[in-house]
Amino acid sequence: MKILTSFFDRMVQRYLPDAFLFAIILTIIVFLLGMGITGSSPVDMVSYWGTGFWDLLAFAMQMSLIVVTGYILASTPFVRKILEKISTLAKTPGQAILLVTFVASLACLINYGFGLVVGALLAIHVAKRVTSVDYRLLVASAYSGFLLWHGGFSGSIPLLIATDDHFLTDAIGSIPVTETLFSSYNLFIVVFLLVTLPLLNWYLMKTRDPLNNTDASSWSTNEYDDAEGEEAVNTENSTPAERLENSPIVSLVIGVMGIGFIIYHFAQNGFDLNINIVNFMMLFLGVIFHRTPRRFLNSISNAVKNVGGIIIQFPFYAGIMGMMVESGLSQEMSMWFVSISNDVTLPLFSFISAGIVNFFVPSGGGQWAVQGPIMVPAALEIGADTAKTAMGVAWGDAWTNMIQPFWALPLLAIAGLKVRDIMGFCVMILLYSFFPIAIGLLFF
Repeated sequence: MKILTSFFDRMVQRYLPDAFLFAIILTIIVFLLGMGITGSSPVDMVSYWGTGFWDLLAFAMQMSLIVVTGYILASTPFVRKILEKISTLAKTPGQAILLVTFVASLACLINYGFGLVVGALLAIHVAKRVTSVDYRLLVASAYSGFLLWHGGFSGSIPLLIATDDHFLTDAIGSIPVTETLFSSYNLFIVVFLLVTLPLLNWYLMKTRDPLNNTDASSWSTNEYDDAEGEEAVNTENSTPAERLENSPIVSLVIGVMGIGFIIYHFAQNGFDLNINIVNFMMLFLGVIFHRTPRRFLNSISNAVKNVGGIIIQFPFYAGIMGMMVESGLSQEMSMWFVSISNDVTLPLFSFISAGIVNFFVPSGGGQWAVQGPIMVPAALEIGADTAKTAMGVAWGDAWTNMIQPFWALPLLAIAGLKVRDIMGFCVMILLYSFFPIAIGLLFF
């Protein structure tokens, strides 16, 4: 185990490029595969790429706001005290790994965006307290919780097929969450990973090279460490503008409006914790907890420094998705796995095929739009369980997120690391998690 972990860590550190270059390399690979497998011409592939390039603008804004609003909220004195209180539960490096993995996993089960932010921020606070912990592994442990998101309350595929008007309603109707999220196979996978992922990460800590110093004390956790400027506010309110900037009343009024909408949203929609409402909550709680507009704006100035990678890279992934879908390459990949499946193995092969497609279409909803029209008719034709087949796609989407930088970008931006710093550990998490997911889809 030590040899394997060290091997992947060395390989990633040496050969994995920056996340932006990773997106460029994927673009070139999909361009060539589209021509070689689907017969699309170079002009066609360029057209698909350019047409799809801006299709993720709304999503890129959502993920940018995850980083910004999470930073804003976390830099308030109130939230800092809560995170510091939780971090006191960890006294040793092993306890630090166990705590961060478990809390991040629980948070991602509630909501994936919430979990990414909570995991990164808790890792920073724990690293400050337990300075001898391997900071790279600690952040990888926080990201490992993201493995569980598609089996939780914000899973886009199970929630989509539970609605009455989804695009495959005519074929399968609506499938209640009792047959997906609360099924025996999904509960087995979720509980098994929730219990064993912290232990796996703790074991990975035991395998690290003692000569490779990656203790938290040797790392800078970006500007978040210096966000103590809460008290550094101009108190000489000599002009009306300065009085407004430092008025708690202004923040309170707009904050109360925000809280009012949050209450209204949950009263009307139940426990609908989507990415927009998570951003909304963090934004307006940040407004209230920072107490004055000036302190709030100072926090924003620090927060926006961390979103450059998201803003520039997500359009490239949108272009990749455009080539995958419009050329038919994603359909070709999915159909091959369908061709070797039967009624028992289709959910498993749906999981594996989704894991491969997820490298190029790293969006749960977008991936279901590509694979759903292929997997559902196949399941109906051979008599496979359609709900389990859909969850196979969902878990495949979550599975290879461990080695796809797309979703790690917000967490890494907050933690102040690069993708190569954590991916060696994430490869081990990927290999391990295949087995409980496969067992759940095959035998439950």
